[in-house]
Amino acid sequence: MSNKPLAGIKIIDFTHVQAGPACTQMLAWFGADVIKVERPGSGDVTRSQLRDIPDVDALYFTMLNSNKRSLTLDTKKPEGKEVLEKLIRESDVLVENFGPGALDRMGFSWKRINELNPKMIVASVKGFSDGHHYDDLKVYENVAQCAGGAASTTGWWDGPPTVSAAALGDSNTGMHLAIGILTAIIGRQQTGRGQKVAVSMQDSVLNLCRVKLRDQQRLDRLGYLEEYPQYPHGTFSDVVPRGGNAGGGGQPGWVLKCKGWETDPNAYIYFTIQGHAWAPICEALGRPEWIKDPNYSTPKARQPHIMDIFATIEAWLADKTKFEAVDILRKFDIPCSPVLSMKELAADPSLRASGTIAEVPHKERGTYLTVGSPIKFSDLKPEITGSPLLGEHTDEVLAELGYGKEQIAALHKAEAV
Repeated sequence: MSNKPLAGIKIIDFTHVQAGPACTQMLAWFGADVIKVERPGSGDVTRSQLRDIPDVDALYFTMLNSNKRSLTLDTKKPEGKEVLEKLIRESDVLVENFGPGALDRMGFSWKRINELNPKMIVASVKGFSDGHHYDDLKVYENVAQCAGGAASTTGWWDGPPTVSAAALGDSNTGMHLAIGILTAIIGRQQTGRGQKVAVSMQDSVLNLCRVKLRDQQRLDRLGYLEEYPQYPHGTFSDVVPRGGNAGGGGQPGWVLKCKGWETDPNAYIYFTIQGHAWAPICEALGRPEWIKDPNYSTPKARQPHIMDIFATIEAWLADKTKFEAVDILRKFDIPCSPVLSMKELAADPSLRASGTIAEVPHKERGTYLTVGSPIKFSDLKPEITGSPLLGEHTDEVLAELGYGKEQIAALHKAEAV
C-alpha cells in the first residue's frame, strides 16, 4: 500500500504542451495514477519539439511528464470512445486543455461525463475565463503574460514591454489548476459529487501581478510611485510604469555588476536595501557615516540618491565575484543573491540534495535532468521517475479496464486502420 497522499486517485490526462502537463505531473509526484491519453502514432506535440537527440522524446516532453503512464487512444473511433467511457467510470479526475467545445465534439460533454460518473471532476486550462470577450482566442505562454499584465510592467521604462523567461502563463496556470483539483477532491468528500474546475491563463498571470494592480490604484490616487526609479526625478503617466530591476515591493533593489561582468553575462548580484538593513549595509560598505547622515538615514531621504547609492555599491563589488560578494553581505544579514545561470543551477549540490533538481533515467535517452517537487514535506519525498514512451502502458491500462488479450489485439488493429 502506497503512503503517498494521492494514492488511489486516478487521473485521465488529456493535456498537452506545458500548463496541463505541469499540473498533472505534480499530482503524479504526490501519488496520483496519471494516465496520459495520447493520439496513436504522434502523441503530445512536445515529444518531437526542440529535440536534441533524433527520434527520441524531447526534453520538453520528458520534463513535464514524469511519473505518468501513457495510453494511446483514438477517441474518434467507436472502439476508442468505449475505452474512454470505461476509463471515465473508474477515474476521479479528467484534466484537459483542448480548445473550446472539443470535449463536446468528442461526445463527452459535462452532462455525459456526469452521467457516466457523478463523482468525476473535470478540470480545464483555458486562455480566458468563460464569458470573456476573448474566450475564443488561442493562448500561449507569452500571449498570457501580455494579457495578464506582466509584460506591460516588465522591462525598461524607455523600451517596449518584455515577457519573462519564467512560465507565468503555462506552469503557473498548471499550479493553480492543481490547487483547484485538490480543493474539488476535498469538496467531493463532503458532497459525494464531482464538479467542473477551470483556470484561465490570463487570471493566473494577473494573480501573480497583484502588486502591480495595487500600484495602479496607488498611482490613480497619488500620481506617483515613490519606490520606482522614476521617482522623484522622472515623470509618471497614468499607468504603472516598467521599473527595470526595481523591486516594486517597497524595498529598493537593483542588479549590480561584479568582478568579471565584461566576459560573464551573469556576473551580477541582486542587492536590496531594506530599511532595517541600512546600518549593516553602511558597515559592510565601509560607509558608517551614512548611518546618521540626514541625506541617507531614512528610506524617503535615500530615494532621490538611490542610483548613486547603487553606483557606490557597484564600485565596492568591482574586485569581488558574485559569490564572494554574497558571502560577505550575508554575514551582515543583507538581502541579496547571485544571479545564477541555468548551468550553475543544474550543478548546484544543494538543489540536487533537496530533490529540487533530479537526475532521472529514461529508456531511450539515458539520464536527463529535470525539476523535482518545489514543495517539501516532512513525511514525503516524491520519487521522480522517467516520462513514459508513447503508448508504453496501453495494454496495461486496457487490461485493468477488463479487456482480454484478444480484445486488446482487436483494439490495436482498429486503431491501425
